[in-house]
Amino acid sequence: MNGQVKANLSTERLLQVLLAPIVTEKATFIAEKNQQIAFRVVPNATKPEIKAAVEMLFKAEVESVQVLNTKGKSKRFGRFMGRRRNERKAYVSLKEGQEIDFSQEVK
Repeated sequence: MNGQVKANLSTERLLQVLLAPIVTEKATFIAEKNQQIAFRVVPNATKPEIKAAVEMLFKAEVESVQVLNTKGKSKRFGRFMGRRRNERKAYVSLKEGQEIDFSQEVK
C-alpha cells in the first residue's frame, strides 16, 4: 500500500504541502522530548501527503503524522478589528535514529 500512495502523489503537489517548520518554545520542547517536528501545512493536506513530502524533502523515515487545525483569533488592531489566519499544523514523528537538520540546503 505504501508504494502505491507514493506513486499516486505528484512531486509538484508534495513540494507545495509543507509551508514552513514551526519554531517556537513549545515546538522545540516537543522535538526534544518526543522526536517530533512541527510543520505548518496547506489546509487541504492529508496525512499520507505530509508523510511523503517529509520523506522526499528531508530523506528521513516518518513513523506517524498527527494533524491539527487551529482557528484564527479575532484581534483588535488600534480601532480596527482584524483576524489572524486559520492554520493547519502537522506533528511528524520520526523513526528511531532519524533526524531533520534545517540548516542544510534543500536541493
